[in-house]
Amino acid sequence: MLPIRDHNPSGRTPYVVNILMAVNILVYFAYFTLPGELAIHAVWQHWGIVPARIMQGGGYETFVTSMFLHGGFMHLAGNMLFLWIFGDNLEDQMGHLPFLLFYTAGGLGAGLIHVISDPYSVVPTIGASGAIAAVMGGYLLLFPRARIDILLILIVFFRVFTVPAWVMLGVWLGLQFLGSLSTSGEAGGVAYWAHTGGFVVGLILTVPLWLRRGGTGYWNRTHGHPPHPDLEYDVTTSRIPKVRRR
Repeated sequence: MLPIRDHNPSGRTPYVVNILMAVNILVYFAYFTLPGELAIHAVWQHWGIVPARIMQGGGYETFVTSMFLHGGFMHLAGNMLFLWIFGDNLEDQMGHLPFLLFYTAGGLGAGLIHVISDPYSVVPTIGASGAIAAVMGGYLLLFPRARIDILLILIVFFRVFTVPAWVMLGVWLGLQFLGSLSTSGEAGGVAYWAHTGGFVVGLILTVPLWLRRGGTGYWNRTHGHPPHPDLEYDVTTSRIPKVRRR
């Protein structure tokens, strides 16, 4: 179940989202062009979060640097897709600098929760997922009924559906929480506690803005959507020509 877009354009250019995406992409290609796989792993080991190192009193800078490292192109592409879909409306409501501070705080909180969940791990943790999970938490609080198009893939079945944000984000959070219930919160190379924790941190950090907007009154005024006219997409019409049997 992959989100591919929302129906809610932002009211202004999301400069911070665009810059964050550009920096993540540039950093990725900067170190993935290093000669040899060992060199790439050395970057992860040095600049990624290693909980055991943090517990020994070192490597605090990795709470920030790890947010700009990714383990492969699909890891990078997935994170940037989520940031592009959910970040612009949040930046629009918060403002450019407050959104940047929010994104950074969400990433730091997610990293800290990951360390607490598995304090003796020597495996480096990398990725912007924790910060982006915070963005998703804030999006859920402000725009629970925003329309999200998701691509559902079931073996050979492909279909695009439009669902409310609370459905898509609720399912995503539920899956992360179930993954967090594993022994260390990390399974299959995924730091689930960082995702779950980042989402909750982002939701909590957005509460003051939500209250300033009027709380449930804000939902009533906007019907749970970003305060801009929705875009309409046709998700049912196919361009594939029909072939009829004779």
